[in-house]
Amino acid sequence: MAKGNYYVGLDIGSSTVRAVIAESRGEDEVLRVIGVGKTPSFGMRRGSVVDIEAVAKAVNVALEQAERMAGHAAERAAVSVSGADLLCQEALGVVAVGRADGEVTEDDTTRVLGEVEARLTMPLNREIMHVEPRDYRLDDIKNIKDPIGMRGVRLEMNALVVSGSASHLKNIERSLDHAGTTPTHLVAEPIASAEAALTLKQKELGTVLVNLGGSTTSIAVYEDGDLLHLAVLPVGASHITNDIAIGLRTSIEIAEAVKLQYGTAVAKEVSKKEEIDLSLFDSQEEDMVSRHHVAEIIEARLEEILDFVNEELRKIGREGLLPGGAILTGGGAMLPGAVEVAKHILRLPVHVGYPKSLGGILDEVDNPEFATVIGLILYAEKSGPGSSGFPAGRVWDKLPDGMQGVAEKIKFLSRKFLP
Repeated sequence: MAKGNYYVGLDIGSSTVRAVIAESRGEDEVLRVIGVGKTPSFGMRRGSVVDIEAVAKAVNVALEQAERMAGHAAERAAVSVSGADLLCQEALGVVAVGRADGEVTEDDTTRVLGEVEARLTMPLNREIMHVEPRDYRLDDIKNIKDPIGMRGVRLEMNALVVSGSASHLKNIERSLDHAGTTPTHLVAEPIASAEAALTLKQKELGTVLVNLGGSTTSIAVYEDGDLLHLAVLPVGASHITNDIAIGLRTSIEIAEAVKLQYGTAVAKEVSKKEEIDLSLFDSQEEDMVSRHHVAEIIEARLEEILDFVNEELRKIGREGLLPGGAILTGGGAMLPGAVEVAKHILRLPVHVGYPKSLGGILDEVDNPEFATVIGLILYAEKSGPGSSGFPAGRVWDKLPDGMQGVAEKIKFLSRKFLP
């Protein structure tokens, strides 16, 4: 996130890198999108960094596009984190109420939050990313949402802790450092997407957000306003493209073009006589292929992805039991027929999720594939700069204020010369 009233979101996906710069002009005004960048992603595989330099170059391209449009440098950003190594687990914290009269204050809730982290036994190769409070218990009173102002002796917090691989988080930091950008918030991708695509009512009712990305599908389940479960599945829309390429015996590029132009996930709605001329995509191709066959390939893989989602819901006892239904985001959500297939497999109401309305150049971001990056901006605005405490140990952040300004300029200029 940039200084002052500017916010930068950076979604580093396995297939695409998206950057958005937004401006806040006042507390009562919505954020205005003033810069957007989008470029193919390199150096990422299934949500994890496999080539630091390639990721840095892709980040550079997306950020520079957004910077040129916004006329503002993007030295700091809220960044998404995906990958199947994202895990969630329940944790409990307990503290004694600090005041003599037993009134619970904000200091008590802060201390019990710290106690949750302190009591949680975390392997050395993992780092805590989020601690999401579910409810509190004050003495014998359970299921308290906000204990501040209440009176008691013993305060407990039940929380959901989201953690990531320490090496993966460090590799993201290293890639951003090579790109001359400092991460102020590292946010789990499904949490960011939910911030943009889910309403408070949907979170209260019970809703699963399904983000259909390039090589991963992430889910976040909310109930009673709280995060109930989170998972990242190692399969996504690019696997549909791979299946089409194998089924048609053609290249990935042609398979992707066929998917985008003729693809649908409901095979029964396509005539078996309808054919696709592959020479329209490549003059060296001569085959005519059945569009019905392409639809069957897409439907089979999408059903498999949604079966995995159902399995996650089954683990927490919510299969077919979420009144708010399922909200589909990500590039894969725009696939024709995806909603119909999801309704059939998940046995829930299903809708495509669009990012919350902001001001500015909305036509650039009013798309489910921008849900994560818009959610990053909203998350950063709500949390405040550096409130996540991540990364807390960077030498950069320990510099005096005057020196930090010089340092940021050096980092910005270094990005311009990165090959």
